[in-house]
Amino acid sequence: MFKTRLLSGILLVIIALVTVITGRELLFGVLLLISLIGMTELYKVFGIEKKPPGIVGYIFAVLYYVLIYFENSLPGEKNTWFMLLFMGCLICMMAVLVFGYPKYNTQQIFAAFFGVFYVAVMLSYIYQTRNLPGGVFTVWLVFICAWGCDTCAYCVGMLIGKHKMAPVLSPKKSVEGGIGGILGAALIGVLYGLAINHWGNAGADVVSFAVIGAVGGAISQIGDLAASAIKRYHNIKDYGKLIPGHGGILDRFDSVIFTAPIIYYLAVLL
Repeated sequence: MFKTRLLSGILLVIIALVTVITGRELLFGVLLLISLIGMTELYKVFGIEKKPPGIVGYIFAVLYYVLIYFENSLPGEKNTWFMLLFMGCLICMMAVLVFGYPKYNTQQIFAAFFGVFYVAVMLSYIYQTRNLPGGVFTVWLVFICAWGCDTCAYCVGMLIGKHKMAPVLSPKKSVEGGIGGILGAALIGVLYGLAINHWGNAGADVVSFAVIGAVGGAISQIGDLAASAIKRYHNIKDYGKLIPGHGGILDRFDSVIFTAPIIYYLAVLL
């Protein structure tokens, strides 16, 4: 299992490197595909992956990505287009509930709408961060905060973890590990900032990278636990089997989903 997990992890890193460095249409297409797969995994939990609520979710996820791609050429205020899209999505979801009644319950409808935002919208911020000025460097903070925090939290928790963070939901996670993950993500952010300043002449603000690392690390743990809560509530071990040794897209990207938008807005503000 460890060998399988390691090899899958290496392959994921290679794919991420090629995709993110290339950016543009390749990154856009890969993120759209990942979003649709992640939505399918979530929809399977609620039994709507091949039913009208799920189909409506897929359609509006694709429409959202189309708006993201063409947002700079949209007429008028671009936020109006996105609000119109989400209102249209909600209306269509409720139409499925009304005209399909009582075939689908409200939990399935809410899950379908939630999936569009939780998976497609949140993951799209990787692409949006990559398109920022200096985004070729900043975008890696999304993964540094998520996966770096996870690694540091695991190591610190194994060494000195005593107080349970969420004893019922995730008994193995400790408060000490959580704090270690946040501090570790901040430290990695500093080291990353120093590295790209030295070798890439990025002009990165190391203090900002430390803040982004710490905040991103804290948020990533909420993302991890949130995904676990959904799985525990519905009594499933993994969302899927797409990535050997890791599970599905949502199992591997649960923390990234939360860090991506946070990194984007912190990068814009700081």
